[in-house]
Amino acid sequence: MLSKVFSAAVLGIDAYVVTVETHLEGQLPAIATVGLPDGAVKESKERINAAIKNSGLIFPQKRVTINLAPADVKKEGSGFDLPMAVGILAAADTILPTHLEDYLILGELSLDGSLQPIRGALPIAIATRKHNKRGLILPAQNAKEAALVEGLDVRAASSLKETVDFLNDKAALPQHHLDRSELFATFRKYSIDMSDVRGQEHVKRAMEVAAAGGHNLVMLGPPGSGKTMLAKRFATILPDLTLDEALETTKIHSVAGVLPKDMALVATRPFRAPHHTASYAGLIGGGHIPKPGEVSLAHNGVLFLDELPEFDRTVLEVLRQPVEDGKVTISRAMLSLTYPSEFMLIAAMNPCPCGYATDPGNHCSCTPLQVQKYLARVSGPLLDRIDIHVEVPAVKFAELAGGPTGETSESVRQRVGEARQRQLERFKGRAHLYCNARMESRDIRKFCRVDEKGEALLKMAITKLGLSARAFDRILKVARTIADLESSEVIRPEFVSEAIQYRSLDRQLGGLA
Repeated sequence: MLSKVFSAAVLGIDAYVVTVETHLEGQLPAIATVGLPDGAVKESKERINAAIKNSGLIFPQKRVTINLAPADVKKEGSGFDLPMAVGILAAADTILPTHLEDYLILGELSLDGSLQPIRGALPIAIATRKHNKRGLILPAQNAKEAALVEGLDVRAASSLKETVDFLNDKAALPQHHLDRSELFATFRKYSIDMSDVRGQEHVKRAMEVAAAGGHNLVMLGPPGSGKTMLAKRFATILPDLTLDEALETTKIHSVAGVLPKDMALVATRPFRAPHHTASYAGLIGGGHIPKPGEVSLAHNGVLFLDELPEFDRTVLEVLRQPVEDGKVTISRAMLSLTYPSEFMLIAAMNPCPCGYATDPGNHCSCTPLQVQKYLARVSGPLLDRIDIHVEVPAVKFAELAGGPTGETSESVRQRVGEARQRQLERFKGRAHLYCNARMESRDIRKFCRVDEKGEALLKMAITKLGLSARAFDRILKVARTIADLESSEVIRPEFVSEAIQYRSLDRQLGGLA
C-alpha cells in the first residue's frame, strides 16, 4: 500500500520537485512524517485528518508513513498539505493512480477541506515545465500566476474533494490560460505621474539623468520640499520592464508572499520604501531559511531610503555589496542563498537635524558641529557609491499656486529609453553591462574620454572637493549619460560641468571639514 505524489518546494527564488511517498501498514493508527520537515509540515497531519473527514472521505485506520524526498533538504511551509492528503487517499485506494504521474500537486488545507493559497507558484510552475510534467493542481488563488508559464496544464482547485474527483475522472477542474502580452499591457500602468510635481525642474533633470544611466541618487533638502513625492514618481520615468524582467521580479515577490491577490504579474518597476527602523534582515534578507529582503524586492526597480541618516549605520553599510554587485548572498550554517538585487537606490535626507540649514525662509537652530555629526551618519564609502547628489529647495508659492507645468512621465521615459538603447548598442556583447552606471574602470577609460577643457574641470573638482577615485569615476559615468541624452558621442566640457554639480554632498562635507 504505497503511493507517490509529486509536489514542489521553493529554495531561494527557484523551486525543486519533491516526491511525497506514502506507505500504509496495519498497525495502530498514527502519522509519521520524515524527510526534514519543518514545524508547519509536521503540524499538517492534524489539518489533513480533519480535512479528509470533513470532505466526506474516509481516513485509513492504519499507520501512515510519509517521506518527503529528497530527504536531505529542509521542507518548510503548508503547501504539502494537499499532496500528503492525496498520497494517503491514493495509498488507501480511494484515488486512482492514473494522473498522479502527470501533475505536481500543492495547496494548504483548511479543516473543512478547502484550499488556501501558497507562496512561490511561479517558480514552482517553471520547475514543473523543467521536469516535463503535464501540469499543476493548486489553489484557485494561485492559478493565474502559475499560468504565466506557457505549455502547462494549470488546474485550479478550491477543495480537497474537487481534487479527488478530478483525479478519479469524476469531475473537471477549471483550466487556466493567460495571454502574457495582454496581461503585461493591462498591468503596465502607473497611477502617478511626474507632471504632478510643481517646480523643481533641476531636480527632475537630475532624475532624468539618473534614470537614463542607471545611477543612484540622493536628494538633500528641507522638510516639505517634495523629496518623497519626487522619489515615488522616479519609477515612472524608468524604461518599461521587459517580459523576462517582469517574470523574474514576480518570482521574488511570489516567494516573499507580497504579490497582490489580484495581480498575476509585476508589470511595473517595483518601488520599495522601508522605514528607517528597518533591521539588517529586513533590508538584506534573512531567517533560518533566508527569505528575500527589501533590496531583492526592489530588484529591477527602485529602493527608496527616506531620512537616510536616521537608518542604523550598520544597516546602511550592508548596502555596499548589493549596490555594487547587483546581488546579495546570505549564508547560514546549512546553506547559502543568493538573491538578485539589481535596484536603483534613491535616498533623501535633510541638510541638518532640524532640516532648515538650506532653507532661506526658515531659521536653522543647528550648530556647525551638529550639522557635521548629522551628515557623518552616512559614511563616505556609501556616498561614493551614489553617483548623483542634488539639492531640493523649498518650493516657492508661485510654483505651488500655478497649474502643472512639467513634462509627463511618458515623454521623459521616452528620452530615457532612447539613451538606454544607445548604451546597449555601445556595450553590445557584454551581458552584465546594460547601463553606464555598471561600467568598470576599463570601460570608463574606453568610453568616457574627455578633452583638455574637461580634464581641467575634473582636476579643479578633485582638488577643491577632495573627491575620491571612485567619485572621480562616477562623475565621468554621469557625464557619459548626459552626452547620451544629448545624442552626443563626445563628452563635452558642459556635460562634465553638469556632472560635477551633481556632487553637492561632497561640497557640503568639504565646507564643513
